[in-house]
Amino acid sequence: MATDGYQWQSVPFGGGGYVDGFAYHPRQPDILYARTDIGGAYRFDFASRRWLPLLDHLARADGDLMGVLSIALDPQAPDRILLATGLYLNQWARRGAILRSDDRGKTWQVTELPIRIGGNSDGRGSGERLAIDPADGRIVYFGSNQDGFWKSTDGGESFARTGAEQLAFSLVAADPEVANRVWAGSADQGGALLLSNDGGNHFTPVAGLPQMVPQRIAFAPDGSLYVTFARGAAGVVLNPSGAEDGRVWKREGRTGPWRDVTPPSPGPGAKGGFSGLAVRADGTVAVSTLDRWWPGDDIYLSADGGRQWQALSSRARLETGRYPWLASYIGTDKRIGHWISDLQFNPFRNSELVYGTGYGLWMSRDLGSAAGNDPVAFDFAVDNLEETATLQLTSPSGGATLLAAFGDVAGAAWDDLARTPAAGLFKPVNETNFSIDYAGLTPGVLARTAAGAPGYGFYSSNGGVSWKPFATSPYRPPAKDEPWRGPGIVAVSARGTSLVWAPEKAGLFHSSDMGRTWSPATGLPERPEFTFRPLADKAVDGLFYVHDQPGSAIYASGDGGASFTPIAEGLPRVETWEAAQLAIVPGRMRDLWLAMPRGLFHSADSKSKMVQIKHVDAAWQVTFGAPLVQGAYPTVFLWGKVRGQEGLWRSSNAGASWLRINDDQHRYGELRAMVGDMLEPGTLYLAPHGRGIIVGRPLNRPAP
Repeated sequence: MATDGYQWQSVPFGGGGYVDGFAYHPRQPDILYARTDIGGAYRFDFASRRWLPLLDHLARADGDLMGVLSIALDPQAPDRILLATGLYLNQWARRGAILRSDDRGKTWQVTELPIRIGGNSDGRGSGERLAIDPADGRIVYFGSNQDGFWKSTDGGESFARTGAEQLAFSLVAADPEVANRVWAGSADQGGALLLSNDGGNHFTPVAGLPQMVPQRIAFAPDGSLYVTFARGAAGVVLNPSGAEDGRVWKREGRTGPWRDVTPPSPGPGAKGGFSGLAVRADGTVAVSTLDRWWPGDDIYLSADGGRQWQALSSRARLETGRYPWLASYIGTDKRIGHWISDLQFNPFRNSELVYGTGYGLWMSRDLGSAAGNDPVAFDFAVDNLEETATLQLTSPSGGATLLAAFGDVAGAAWDDLARTPAAGLFKPVNETNFSIDYAGLTPGVLARTAAGAPGYGFYSSNGGVSWKPFATSPYRPPAKDEPWRGPGIVAVSARGTSLVWAPEKAGLFHSSDMGRTWSPATGLPERPEFTFRPLADKAVDGLFYVHDQPGSAIYASGDGGASFTPIAEGLPRVETWEAAQLAIVPGRMRDLWLAMPRGLFHSADSKSKMVQIKHVDAAWQVTFGAPLVQGAYPTVFLWGKVRGQEGLWRSSNAGASWLRINDDQHRYGELRAMVGDMLEPGTLYLAPHGRGIIVGRPLNRPAP
């Protein structure tokens, strides 16, 4: 099948998500990996100081494997890496897998497991749970989230559950000096540090230690052993949140007693646990607090085996200059980050300490030479590590090139796709934005929804240079005992004279005064368990559409969203748990497309019957871009299956034929959104789950 060459690369924003683990190779310089909870794993290129994503090849069915719970490196084989992957522990989630690579993540083999792995579940910040025996690379241990202890004797090609009775594990470590000795952290019944002397077949709790969940474990050069602990409310699986208390304990030497070496509390009322833990070759120990919201999390250093500790926050100088969003996110706060689940020393550079946060990672430049109260510079070293959760994308026909709504860090407008935006930041930057839209004929008019904002949303009349909160909102946050419901989607009419807002599971509302007042839309069936996704016709002012998925119909409104009537009924049924997407072609009146799990449908005037496009077996997302030939039909981009092959597809003739534009190394798992560029022919923007924004451009100018 024909394909067209495309170049795929990240649109720079900078981090934006939770980085929960690191692994330096202990014997080979310049090998460092990072894991994320939803955005896959990365390897650091020390020469370019950039991160290389390792799991962009995953297909849609394997999208859950972007959740990386653990990393394991083989001390005897520098090119070898194993990952424990899977997103969720729910019954509906894909089962987990161990990914194996012998070339530093360039290619992978997959070992399917019969259990689920929670790379984005509670407790994901502890670990590592996957360990390769340092004396025998064929032996691999895995402590699962909730399904017991597993072992491989063939290098990870297969796993079997051992006889260990414990179910929930927080960490696993093979002893570097004693064969068949395995240390583990248990999250069962309040938590315990466990020891096995028979290769993980049986574990016994280590006496005299806190009844807390062990978070991290580290072996010192002199044989000493350190462990960080955290405790939360009954039944809480810790890390990155839920810690109310914690400790740091040390075993003196190889056989000595255990003692409490916890850093002193900064003052009364300071709660939280401990998580990150690392020991440098010279014996320096570093630990991080966890969930200490007052006076803030910190990293402590000790040069004397834990007898005395120095807080690093008073010395840290966080360099935010290259990332305007981060400067705004941190503000004048001197805290060094939150959700510091892991930190590691570079075994070959005393100056380098890396630690993760809920919004990215920091790497020190000069820790090795710092003494006393000397400042320590930290770079936000996230070049090409893009982990924002992008919830919606749009590319206006004027003004900004690209607009994106993000989880946790708001979103932005890009004028220059080569750099992280400054003037185009959505503020406050520490909120979740759920949607962003523009007026098709007056693209300077914008609207977006945000979880914590006054009025739960904003509008702009100058292309995002400034924003005003909506005076009122139809969204009502759920009560404490109610399930979470977000603000949902807002759509802007073609000339910006009306808005339609669909809060989650709360119907549809319209406004003709830019959000000062809102009224319920009429004519739609009541769907208390369904969330409508309104969209505006970009060529006709006041014209809106919604797909009533439960009712297999499309409704339209020609009066600014005040009333809706059905224009297409009897569409193929789509189950409520399946995704369907109604889309409008910008610049063309009433030209509708409908992407569905079992096909792609089109109506050129919204009045004619929706016609199924031939040879499209599944359509998960559809969008449109500038025509490849001036004056021709706009480019149609499809994420789906054409003639049985999954991929990203492009059509220049309204779906009569398709050209695949991606390859098997650029599939990105699950896509949350995509949008074509209406000004730059052939350009497509993607929002993979947990990978920020990806832009694809043709290697050569598109042919007619």
